[in-house]
This record gives sequence, structure tokens and C-alpha cells, in this order.
Amino acid sequence: MFLLISIYLSFSILTITTPYNIMNIVNIILNTINPLFYKTFYIVNRRGFPYTVHNIYYILKNQRGTSGVMHSKMRCVKKESYSRGISVATVGIPAPGPDEVLIRVRYAGICGTDLHTYKWDEWSQRRIKLPLIMGHEFMGEVCQSGENAGSFRLGQRVSAEGHITCGLCRCCKNGQAHICTDVKIIGVDMDGSFAEYVCVPEKNVWPVHDRIPDRYAALFDPIGNAMHAVMKNPVSMKTVLITGAGPIGLFAISIAKENGASKIIVIEPNPFKKVIALKSGADAVFSPDEDYLMNKILEVTGIDGPDVFLEMSGYLSSIRLGMDILCNGGTAILLGIPSREIPLNIAEEIVFKGITIHGITGRRMYETWYQSERFLLKAGKAVEPIITHTVNIDNIEEGFLLMEKGDAAKVLIEIKD
Repeated sequence: MFLLISIYLSFSILTITTPYNIMNIVNIILNTINPLFYKTFYIVNRRGFPYTVHNIYYILKNQRGTSGVMHSKMRCVKKESYSRGISVATVGIPAPGPDEVLIRVRYAGICGTDLHTYKWDEWSQRRIKLPLIMGHEFMGEVCQSGENAGSFRLGQRVSAEGHITCGLCRCCKNGQAHICTDVKIIGVDMDGSFAEYVCVPEKNVWPVHDRIPDRYAALFDPIGNAMHAVMKNPVSMKTVLITGAGPIGLFAISIAKENGASKIIVIEPNPFKKVIALKSGADAVFSPDEDYLMNKILEVTGIDGPDVFLEMSGYLSSIRLGMDILCNGGTAILLGIPSREIPLNIAEEIVFKGITIHGITGRRMYETWYQSERFLLKAGKAVEPIITHTVNIDNIEEGFLLMEKGDAAKVLIEIKD
């Protein structure tokens, strides 16, 4: 066995001293023999955390600057111009600060927020400061930690909470960090995950369970949005109306079903997404322009209307429909982001109906993450129909165009070595 360890470390050293093509062959050999050591041999570092022999391989390569990297540059997707579009650029690999972790990104997801930025609409013009590396949904592997960060193994699969909170404001201190008054969002207020590497505060890093595949692990962020929305009000044995079958709306269908909703009605104009909504567990799916739409909804929910309204689209017509048909005393949960300010009839639609409204942003830290993990472990395959396309950095714009045309649900970006 000691001979095997010696061979293993010899191959590790070779990755530092050999050309890139030979290094790839060596990596294949290392990945093949690594399971022999993973659960058997541990070395404790100075912080007392376990490291497998495979971590020595990462540590050795760390002598070159960044673990597992034979160069100092990385490719990324940037928003640089004050107009529609994106660009692919090569920039320096960021160095983690004392409390940060450098993550080698494997998969990232294109979010509706990214599409806002791509199109450079009113919201993004008000919020985004350029230039910016986009993206906040991702998973990858830890490849370097700052001097004060030692909770994660090198090579460990992780995702991360994209809201960087201050930890000092009233919201942070009373358990509502998701509405921190000084929050910074990865890929919105700071460089994000549409890159080969991203730096994240260690406190935001989330370990990925061994039974959760990489592709699903990249979706913790949007699944968490849907989970936060659905779990804001109990849905067990209640009728639920969802307007908007984008990825978060589609995730919300499966989550509401798993949590015992009696009926789920979805409003979505796109035929492609309507099919996915039915596959995800919706009991009825209607187009917003159908004749007698409100009557059709009431046929499913009963004469009083839906108990819970989940607004995921951001469109004025959908918001008005949901508020109008929601039962008296019902709950409206709003997550969709309108592209501009919208008017509401507060007296008729809110006050006199006695409804409760919740605004949803981000994920509860970290209650939502535990809930999302359990959902993926129990019903992870439910998200498979929602992942409709996979692109790479070179053809990422194709993913944005597919989303804009409504020909895709969730688009993943696979970021290869």
C-alpha cells in the first residue's frame, strides 16, 4: 500500500513538471486510482481538518499559484458595454482573500436576472455597474482557500449562496440575512460565476451531497428561490396558482407537489414551457389570453379561487390576474421582477380582500438550503425536464437567445478544463 501511495504522489508531482497534454493523461490515472485512498488514508493539516492523499496532489499543484491550474488566466463572460449583449474575455484568475475560497466552476446556470443584464433593460441599467463578470448559479470544486478558511477539502464539490451579507445590520442579526440592508450579490454587484474560477466568502460555500449530481447541484440557487417562495406559506391541501413557468416557476410546481398542494394551476403563454409544467406536476395549465380564463381557473380551484398565488413572471397582467382571482384572506407571494414600476389597485385587490402579500428575494440562510438539499435527495429527478439545454462559454449567447425566444427553460453552462 505504501508503494501505491508513492506511485500516486509521483504522478502528482509529474502534473507540475510535465507539459499540459501529458498532465491530462496523468490526471486520468490519478482519478482512476484515487478511490483506493479516499476513505482509507487521511492526513491532518495544521487546522485539524482531514485531507485525503488526493489532497496532497492539490497541495502540490498549489505551489504553482492556484490549485490544479497550470496558468494564471481564465476565460469568463463579461458585461462590458452599456447596450444589449455580452463578451467572452480572458482575465487573471482571482486570488482568494483570507476568508475566501477559490472555486473551479464546473456548471453554471443562466438566470432571469442574467437575461435582464444581457438585454440591458431598465432594471439592469439602474442596478448593474460595468464591467462585470456575470452569473450567480453554479457548482464546482474547491481549489484554494485563504489563510483563515479551512472548512472545506481541496477538491470538494460545493455550491454557494450568492448573497454576500454584511452580518452587522438588524436583518442579519435577527435571522433575516436574505434581506440584508447592505447585501452584495455575486454576478450583480461583484464578479460572478460565468468564469472558470470564482472567489466566494467561505461562510457562503455550501457542500454538495455525494448523491446530488453536478448538474442538479448547479441549481441550488434557483431551486432555493422556488423553495423559499413555496415554503413562505403552508400549501398542504391548498390550491395554488402559479403565474409564469420559467425555471423558478417550474421548480415551484414540483416543490408544491412534494409539499402536498391539492391542486396546482399554472398560467403560461409559451407552448414549450406548458408541456414542461405538466411534466413537472401541474394539474392544469392555461394561456393568459384564453377565453373565460378566470372561469377555467375557478373550475379547478372551486368558486372561492386559489388559496395561494405564486407570481413568478413579473408581468403586470399576471400580477393583476392573480390578485383579482385570489380568494379573500388568501396569500400572494411575489418573486417575479417587473422590468418597470407597475400600478396596483391597493383598495380593491389588497385591503378589502384582506390578503397577505410576501415579497421573496433570495433564500433564507440557510434554512432554505437544507430544504433544497432534502428536495434534491428525495425528488431530484423532478428537475431533469426543466434542464432543456447545455452550452459552453464559447456559445453562451445561444443560451441567452434561446431563453429570450422562449425556446428553453433552464440553460446550464458546462465549463470544461
